[in-house]
Amino acid sequence: MTEPEALTEPEAVTPARPLQVGELIMLIDRKERRYLTTLVEGGEFHSHAGAVPHEDMIGRAEGQEFRTGKNAAYLVVRPTLSDFILKMKRGAQVIYPKDLGPILMQADIFPGARVLESGLGSGALSMTLLRAGADITGYEIREDFAAQATANVTEFMGEGVLERYDVHIRSAYEPFEHTDFDRVVLDLPEPWSVVPHAANALASGGIILAYTPSIIQATTFRSALQKHGFGMAETMEVLNRSWHIEPEHNAVRPDHRMVAHTGFLTTARKLATQA
Repeated sequence: MTEPEALTEPEAVTPARPLQVGELIMLIDRKERRYLTTLVEGGEFHSHAGAVPHEDMIGRAEGQEFRTGKNAAYLVVRPTLSDFILKMKRGAQVIYPKDLGPILMQADIFPGARVLESGLGSGALSMTLLRAGADITGYEIREDFAAQATANVTEFMGEGVLERYDVHIRSAYEPFEHTDFDRVVLDLPEPWSVVPHAANALASGGIILAYTPSIIQATTFRSALQKHGFGMAETMEVLNRSWHIEPEHNAVRPDHRMVAHTGFLTTARKLATQA
């Protein structure tokens, strides 16, 4: 009779993408509160529920729970772009994730697209465009907003992305210093004032997009587009309704609150001048 093989302890599996020093992470407690922190040697994450040493997390896989000295549990993951935008430092109101995704589609942002972005705010739209592979020339009239946007972009995406993020302290309401753009994306109070300059700077067939909170702004923008050789204009808004689902209690219903109107997205294309 053959002797049974001795049981052995399973070998430790090295995570494919272990958490590393210098990485931005997000900790989530049992009440779904979310905290951002950057992993550093010898660092600690502190909360009212105790501390989690960074060394406990470095080299481990995301998606695990780590406990404080008071036995409070925190789930640790890498933040998504949406997570970061909602938690980052702000110098101005941000465009929310429900509109950022549609902006990429409506403006047809592609890797290598040459984009003029104006109204940088806190950098939420900049990060979204850069993530899609665009090369951005940014116009912002306020130095503090430009600095905050650049800081947020760098914190989430690293300094290397600044090669594709060229920020200038200037107004888009004046003739552009730069030309030959594929796209113009605006988050400004008076985007209609930019239309004549965009008409001169956009390639034929290029797309202009404006995010406007008010329908009056969108209407005025549409009028300017008609006057300056743009066509195929469209205006839309995005409504976001989440659902409450508890299969174990057979509870399925729309959530009591929804993210309804935030802004209108208006796009148009520059048409070729008729010979």
